[in-house]
Amino acid sequence: MTVKNDEPNGVFHPAKPLYRFIILIFVASLSFGSYFAYDIVGAIAPTLIEELGATRGTLGTFYTMYHVAAIFFVLIGGFLIDRVGTRKASLLFSLLVLVGAGLVWSAKSIPMFFVGRFIFGAGSEPLIIAQSAILARWFKNKELAFSFGITLTVSRLGTLFAFNTGELITSHFGSFRYALFVAVIACAISIVGNIFYIIMDRRGEFALKLKDEKVEEKIVLKDIKEFKPTFWYVTMLCVTFYSAIFPFTALSTDFFADKWNIARVSDVSGGFLNQIFSNFLHLFSTAGGVTSIIIFASMILAPFAGRLVDKVGKRATMMIVGSLIMIPSHLIMGVTKIYPAYPMIILGAAFVLVPAAMWPSIPLIVRKERVGTAFGLMTAIQNIGLALFPLLNGMLRDITQTYTSSMIMFSSLGFFGLIFAILLKRADAREGGGLERARARVA
Repeated sequence: MTVKNDEPNGVFHPAKPLYRFIILIFVASLSFGSYFAYDIVGAIAPTLIEELGATRGTLGTFYTMYHVAAIFFVLIGGFLIDRVGTRKASLLFSLLVLVGAGLVWSAKSIPMFFVGRFIFGAGSEPLIIAQSAILARWFKNKELAFSFGITLTVSRLGTLFAFNTGELITSHFGSFRYALFVAVIACAISIVGNIFYIIMDRRGEFALKLKDEKVEEKIVLKDIKEFKPTFWYVTMLCVTFYSAIFPFTALSTDFFADKWNIARVSDVSGGFLNQIFSNFLHLFSTAGGVTSIIIFASMILAPFAGRLVDKVGKRATMMIVGSLIMIPSHLIMGVTKIYPAYPMIILGAAFVLVPAAMWPSIPLIVRKERVGTAFGLMTAIQNIGLALFPLLNGMLRDITQTYTSSMIMFSSLGFFGLIFAILLKRADAREGGGLERARARVA
């Protein structure tokens, strides 16, 4: 007798790994579109400045509006997910992402660009929280770390494609609107992935009696007063470090084209797909490609850095090293004519070291029942910096007519991050040195 797929020993039964990993493909796709749409604005910044007549400060505000929305909606997103479940919440957030990207694409005025980016941010950041809850629902006590790694890699592929195809799409079709339209398509593809996840999750829930995992990244105010100095040092390092990375990349394509006259696209003839392949192949010779060096480095090296942290510990020390090498990376680009690909490689190393040591440190310095509050609070505070510094970056460029002041600002953020990392190491030593030990026990 033929075994039916709905039986526990069927190949496509929800209890089987195949079913789980197909769900992982769809869940990983949820944030691909939002990552692409987030960075496409920076990828085509030189063209936006020319065709829109926008200032760099205006382009920085595109990112500011996103993160202002994120600050508020990250705080309520977790509670909404717990209230309505991951299926409805993820679809709602995906729709907000699509609507926001659509408004940016069709906007006929700068204020409408701002509205679109705000709505986009209101959906994108809570969608990542929902994505984490979905992974916990299906992979807890199984391949949870692996599933998070795959999801992050797919998400950053969105960023990699944005920076290496944005200007190419614009030049090939003759308008930046086409690049923004591709962002809408990417977000629509993510919704298709979301729908397939919902279908498979509903079947799996019925077959396996699944329950929604409670969202961990929620802030419980009464927990905050018990946080030790180590938490606050890690949080301030998080703010300064990421504020020196993502607000920088928001306008770095324009920076590289402006200061070094680096080509926006590779000079290769042939069909459109051949040109896309060439852009990736010539990563070091296009403005968007040079920007994406740090993303490419993190995609390739982050898993190895995580294993290294688990094996040797030294988390605070790695955060010190990462913050330290960030300082000359920005300064070299700001005050010298050295080709930026080389300091970007160094900056990529910092982008691998610090996150690999920083995020896993939270469960080691915060009691288990307060980890969710810690991550939620840290993410909310991080978004304050990510909202402020893109605007400051653009305004400094408009006022001074160069990016030198901006790069000194970003280098200064690295310096303050270094101070917080040193203070963290000293505080950790007073609290028992858990961050420096290999595979330290959770608090």
